[in-house]
Amino acid sequence: MTALSHLKVIDLSRILAGPWASQILADMGAKVIKIERPGEGDDTRHWGPPFLNDRDGKPTAEAAYYLSTNRNKQSVTIDITCPEGQELVRELVRGADILLENFKVGGLAKYGLDYASLVSINPRLVYCSITGFGQTGPYAPRPGYDVLLQAMGGFMSVTGRLEGEPGAGPQKVGVAVVDLLTGLYAATGILGAIASREQSGKGQHIDLALLDVEVACLANQGMNYLVSGVSPKPMGNAHPNIVPYQDFPTADGAMIVAVGNDGQFARLMAEIGQPGLGVDPAYATNGARVANRDALLAIIREATVLRTTGEWVEALERANVPCGPVNSIAEVFADPQVVSREMARTIEHPLAGPIPIVASPLRFSGTPVEYRNAPPLLGQDTDEVLRDELGLTAERIAELAAKGVI
Repeated sequence: MTALSHLKVIDLSRILAGPWASQILADMGAKVIKIERPGEGDDTRHWGPPFLNDRDGKPTAEAAYYLSTNRNKQSVTIDITCPEGQELVRELVRGADILLENFKVGGLAKYGLDYASLVSINPRLVYCSITGFGQTGPYAPRPGYDVLLQAMGGFMSVTGRLEGEPGAGPQKVGVAVVDLLTGLYAATGILGAIASREQSGKGQHIDLALLDVEVACLANQGMNYLVSGVSPKPMGNAHPNIVPYQDFPTADGAMIVAVGNDGQFARLMAEIGQPGLGVDPAYATNGARVANRDALLAIIREATVLRTTGEWVEALERANVPCGPVNSIAEVFADPQVVSREMARTIEHPLAGPIPIVASPLRFSGTPVEYRNAPPLLGQDTDEVLRDELGLTAERIAELAAKGVI
């Protein structure tokens, strides 16, 4: 039994934010039917290298990017620009609970696949629209991309090296964090709308904008500005509100120390041979440490370079001071905690046999996540879905294929 096995999703989205949301729902058991353009499919299918190798070690057309966000789905190719294709989607929507799309504002209205058109045939439909800037406002018609939104929404203004340091300047996060956060908000909002439908019997439209998500996720940095009136600046790996909470050099590299309270700070000072600083009024409280940041960091750095990262991690863990290495991605997947939690798993792919996937972080005690199907080949489920969901005959499916509708 899975948590969402009773729900059916029609996924008209592509690239990352929408597919990330639908993969979350699919992992929890929802039936996700991914509608793709015949012959082309989701843009990310072509975003490589790297591409998956088949059983003989030869490259396929399956990009790793696409594989990261489309497991547990069915791929159905339908040309929604033609009337017969639009009607197929409408028929699928009649029996669906959720529709996800990330077309430009108004882009689906000309196909009769917008919320106003579809709610008339399925009042229980939860319809989630993901755009760069939302359905309203002066920027609504603009396209939105993650790196653009990281710049416009403020993330890049607080990410990167301190002003004046070598390499300073606008810096994006190393993954498409706005898309990923939007996918998480989309999944959360969809489940909220489904819960509301249990009471009202009616679905609703969710208007989700990447810019809104990023502004919401400015979190403490956003509130720091609203309370102080001062725009936060990039601080490298340091924290604007907590000290010491950043990277420090070691004899063989670097480590992170994340002191969250005064007790941890006192234990850190004892470990670096400066126990008096743990009770010194200039450093004993977090507010004092923030005020005297530069002097304190210099003292800590003088000590941390005397031992290796491994030696420090062992010593500080023993002292109950949060710390850890700065891992590469390879080191992440070799980490004993990550291995123990089975965050890298395998799934059977039709071309390559067993392939690696990154697991869901969700751990349910009663309805566990299932890894049922590898990310589908383009259109691999078209015949099955049209037959089982809509009752089309083999002859009718062949006719639609001959016309290029599917």
